[in-house]
Amino acid sequence: MGTLAYFTARNRASAAEDGRETAGPLQGLSLKKWCEEKRHHRQGYFLNPFSPVEHKNLWRLLRWKLASRNRFRSFYHQEKVRPVDIDWDAVRSYPGGAVTYITHACVMFKDLDRSFLVDPVLNGLFRFKNFTPLSYRAARPPEPDHILITHGHYDHLDVGSLAQFNKNTHVISPLGYRPIFRNLGMDNHSQLDWFESYAEKGREVIFLPCNHWTMRNPVTGPNDALWGAYLIKGRTANVFVSGDLAWFDYFPEIRQMGPIDLAIFNLGAYEPRWFMKDSHINPAETVRAFLELNARHLMVIHWGTYRLGDEPVHFPPLDIRREMEKHGLSDRLIHVDHGRTLLYERDNFKIL
Repeated sequence: MGTLAYFTARNRASAAEDGRETAGPLQGLSLKKWCEEKRHHRQGYFLNPFSPVEHKNLWRLLRWKLASRNRFRSFYHQEKVRPVDIDWDAVRSYPGGAVTYITHACVMFKDLDRSFLVDPVLNGLFRFKNFTPLSYRAARPPEPDHILITHGHYDHLDVGSLAQFNKNTHVISPLGYRPIFRNLGMDNHSQLDWFESYAEKGREVIFLPCNHWTMRNPVTGPNDALWGAYLIKGRTANVFVSGDLAWFDYFPEIRQMGPIDLAIFNLGAYEPRWFMKDSHINPAETVRAFLELNARHLMVIHWGTYRLGDEPVHFPPLDIRREMEKHGLSDRLIHVDHGRTLLYERDNFKIL
């Protein structure tokens, strides 16, 4: 049996085993209960109960790349390379809460005297044009107290970027990534399952499920490690970091984990919908998710750096602005450009 056929059969068998074909994705259980019972655990891989799609189906990918009409191509001439520099001294000296948008899906949340760096990919992405190249200074943020990894796709987990940090830096990741960090000599590593958490000095990092997937090696196939979102409960703010995700119906349950001051959603690579809807939310779905989370403010990342979908790199902030205006929510959208820092303390914020 070939690799593709094997994973197709494996996914179908898992769906039948879990009753997804007849009883809904969670068989009537709450999201937390389903996860606590480890129903997403399989022998050698993890199950995504929220989508039946076989990810990295070669024929779907070829259909998109070779046979699908790209209605955005005429806008590509508007894309501009915008080099990024960051005044890290100003960020470091700010005494409150701060969120710096570095590049692509990489943000740093500074919470008083502690910092959390999410998905550092600081040196570009192989074979993709980088529209927000980092200056030498920008690509070397202050040593974080914690590095958070959402999943293993190469635009979120880059060993070259990770290798530049102190080997004793504390890493928080989903289950399944221990070999990568062991090879880097980064043994100060906490692996979390869905709804597990790490607490330190009055702060808590909760790892949450979402509708996505992961893969680093097409031979071993998808989902041999876990993926997810984070809720960082800090002293200055509670920040939700979505990671990559497609739509699912469980944001109201995540809302119960506590009030969310700032929801940071990955918005990019959402076109064409027939191909991307099972991996990435679009602007309309982002607004719906934001409302279901009942977050105070919305910020979007995962745009502007690499063109991973059909839409031009500068479209996501334009599209989300229109969607928020449509729902009368313009005052709750905070736009942060690459290299800029949001000084944020619940009801008060400004851009540095």
